[in-house]
Amino acid sequence: MFRRTKSETPQQTSTTAPQPKPGGKGRPTPTRREAEAARKSALKKPRNRKEASAYRREKVRIERAKTQEAMKTGDDRYLPAADKGPVRRFARDYVDSRWSVMEFALPLLLVISLLGVVFSGTFRWLPGLVNILFLVMILAIAADWFLLSAGLKRAIGKKFANEPTKGIGFYAVRRTMQMRRWRLPKPMVARGEKPK
Repeated sequence: MFRRTKSETPQQTSTTAPQPKPGGKGRPTPTRREAEAARKSALKKPRNRKEASAYRREKVRIERAKTQEAMKTGDDRYLPAADKGPVRRFARDYVDSRWSVMEFALPLLLVISLLGVVFSGTFRWLPGLVNILFLVMILAIAADWFLLSAGLKRAIGKKFANEPTKGIGFYAVRRTMQMRRWRLPKPMVARGEKPK
């Protein structure tokens, strides 16, 4: 009486996956149980001190890796606070695009002082020459420092009129004192190229 007849066949179910609707997120919405489990696993507290220190070490390692990658690529999101912002980026590009006396000052002063120490006994006139070279280098560094700070502040004033520029001159000078290949964040412009 309530049985199916053999002529009735169950409807064929389609085996094709449902097509995502346009404008959708491209994945199914997780169930409440799945969402709660994911949230609990993210907030799971370590059970003992060993787990807590391992978790902290892993977190620090991940942050350090992001910062190191940002130092190579110039990604502003993960840079240290001292290097963040468009003004600091412009200052870095401004420094990296020019030749500077300060960049080569430390190696030159080291060579001059070593020559003075090693050969001062042989050549009596050498200590006087070393003192003159030291004085010339210090004057060249001071002139380069002044020109760099003045030019950078003028360029920043034109490009970033409303941005704070406190400490930008010293930031640029500190970067200039490093050899170009050892600068961090890595230089993004070639020498002679105009900073963006």
